[in-house]
Amino acid sequence: MTTVLLIIHLMIAAALVGVVLLQRSEGGALGIGGGGGFMTGRGAANFLTRVTASLAAAFFATSLLLTLLASRSTAPGSLFDRPTASPASGQAAPEGTPSPAQPAAPAGRGGILDQLQPPAPSGPSVPQSK
Repeated sequence: MTTVLLIIHLMIAAALVGVVLLQRSEGGALGIGGGGGFMTGRGAANFLTRVTASLAAAFFATSLLLTLLASRSTAPGSLFDRPTASPASGQAAPEGTPSPAQPAAPAGRGGILDQLQPPAPSGPSVPQSK
């Protein structure tokens, strides 16, 4: 169901881009887009405006449906809200879950981000006033 809806969503998005590109430019940017073209006149403008509005509504509807389907198919809550157990954080993994093979962190360091921090400044020290 999700795949079919995603394909429909992509087709609507492509059609929306095409319809927007067909519309006549009103700004007259550097004098282009103002002459005769494929669809000219007020009737074409009304038709393209209505098609654009209906495609935009369909795009929003499929976006909302895809969001609802994605939220129901996954576990509740955000991925960022779930606690993670990593050997570097000092927390033990729950029993019964296999631990992934990870390289051991250097002794006394937390992880790769700690290794990327610049060393302490070695310049002259400033005497403290009493």
